[in-house]
Amino acid sequence: MSSAAPNIAIIGAGPAGLMAAEVLAEGGASVTVYDAMPSVARKFLMAGRGGLNLTHSEELAAFLSRYREAAPWLAPAIQAFSPQQLREWCEALGQPTFVGSSGRVFPVAMKASPLLRAWLRRLDAQGVRFELRHRWTGWDQQGHLIFATPNDPHTIAADATVLALGGASWPRLGSDGGWVPILAAKGIAIAPLRPANCGFTVAWSDIFRDRFEGQPLKGIALSFGEHSRRGEAVITRNGVEGGAVYALSAELREAIAVHGEATLHVALRPDVEAADLIKKLSAPRSKQSFSNVLRKSLQLSPVAIGLLQEAAKTQGPALSSLSPDRLAALINAVPIKLTGTAGLARAISSAGGIARDELDADYMLRRLPGVFAAGEMLDWEAPTGGYLLQASFATGVAAGKGALMWLNL
Repeated sequence: MSSAAPNIAIIGAGPAGLMAAEVLAEGGASVTVYDAMPSVARKFLMAGRGGLNLTHSEELAAFLSRYREAAPWLAPAIQAFSPQQLREWCEALGQPTFVGSSGRVFPVAMKASPLLRAWLRRLDAQGVRFELRHRWTGWDQQGHLIFATPNDPHTIAADATVLALGGASWPRLGSDGGWVPILAAKGIAIAPLRPANCGFTVAWSDIFRDRFEGQPLKGIALSFGEHSRRGEAVITRNGVEGGAVYALSAELREAIAVHGEATLHVALRPDVEAADLIKKLSAPRSKQSFSNVLRKSLQLSPVAIGLLQEAAKTQGPALSSLSPDRLAALINAVPIKLTGTAGLARAISSAGGIARDELDADYMLRRLPGVFAAGEMLDWEAPTGGYLLQASFATGVAAGKGALMWLNL
């Protein structure tokens, strides 16, 4: 290697790739970031539209448990670039953060764009270059990187490469999983990319679908087996989605893969004891309609009542004919039969990716010395709440440091 600064190619301009670029530039490397899209970090910007949830403030042991079976693998990277360190990094960019009521951490500006602009200014000052509209298509026989561009194919000789191409959710924003066959051809084991933090399909009746599409179920608790989650859900034309659903999506997805379906239970009034529900349902109705009793006595929304009626149709007896005790039981355990997962293109994130055994402790591919990988293209998944971005940032840092060590910088 010459005395000049080593030339590093970062492929993918999302959070993992940009963080690897920053670490490498700080370490003295000459860094170029390549991306197939016309602008950088499109999915990151999309994530910030409703308030950029960067990370979470909970205690680190609980935080790491959110990564399930991948926790032992990701722990060193997240401990080395922790949620607190991520917040300090934001602060240094002039973007202070705050902890919301749920424990989630957001930039004070709430949006992703101010943070991204500040970050790009820092990268520019560090000498990081960007080559956009460059779609990576693999390596040539000499081991050079090949990119398809609007003009001619572009070939690059890099001293080290960091792959940060994302998973396969929201492909229109750049993460389309196109890297899978390229790495598979090199013998890299890759777990199939599947929807994560996704919605599910339900065979709603036409009446329910037409009336309640887009309506939220608020203040509910969802349960599947031993797993449960409080929050909200939204009725879609073809099923159900929302934060509480996403939190159970891994378990539901796996059950559907095995059995072809899964039954999710909805507690519409999770804070009301069964005895209190029965008492309210046993009270004289006077001249009120049955729906008015449910609405006024139990504070059930129209969509919640509609969901009860939908379940009763499936089970047989009309809702109004159920005894108070049976109706109380149904209110806090409304079954919804899920028939499939919503498409990967609409999922918030994806599961699957490069198998853990393919990487060494420094995030280098064992079969491809000098090639590192980070972010969502690795085989891990996490719920929403800041865990996705935290692991993307942290593995980007780890891959960048790994490349510096490999280059002896």
